[in-house]
Amino acid sequence: MNAKQLAAAEAVTHIEDGMTVGLGTGSTSFFAIHRIAERVKEGLRIRAVSSSKGSESLARELGIPIVPFADIDAIDATIDGADEVDEAFNLIKGGGGALLREKILAANSRRFIVIVDESKLVRTLGAFPLPVEVVPFAHELTVRKLEALGCKPAIRQADGRPFISDNGNYIVDCRFGAIPDPAELSVRLHAIPGVVEHGLFVRMTETVVVGGADGSTRYL
Repeated sequence: MNAKQLAAAEAVTHIEDGMTVGLGTGSTSFFAIHRIAERVKEGLRIRAVSSSKGSESLARELGIPIVPFADIDAIDATIDGADEVDEAFNLIKGGGGALLREKILAANSRRFIVIVDESKLVRTLGAFPLPVEVVPFAHELTVRKLEALGCKPAIRQADGRPFISDNGNYIVDCRFGAIPDPAELSVRLHAIPGVVEHGLFVRMTETVVVGGADGSTRYL
């Protein structure tokens, strides 16, 4: 198994019978969903909700029971990846474009388990461009406001057109460089009308599982 698979397999050991499980989005979450499906086939009884249409489709295809959000009160555990993790457990997420839904699941989970390989560990966030989800209406004005915060913004593209999130919005990838105070930047981003959500997950997890190239797994 590669490092992402190792981290995913270790994270899934925390899933128990009767849990409501949140499914993340992205390449690392892909492995977690497959491992959860294997355990369901072995007899694990859970119900799941998903952070993206793609993850939901994969889960259904693999036999994981998906339930409507109206049928749950809370999520016992969500397993998801991250694009960067700093020394204070702050994250950058949204490389897969599902940051809004991922944050909703994380915020409503009793436990938010983050799975990464060693390359995602950083001292200070910011080498990875920060994804910011914005409404299409007057997005040019919103992008200018983002730029005024000191970043180089670029509207994410797919097949020569703006990438559209599952929520019908644009994603702006913002190159801030080093982000020494994620909490302060989070507040400033949320103050911009037109910004729906951003990919800074500030102190939302206490559990980070790291897969190593040497075949090991560890917890930060």
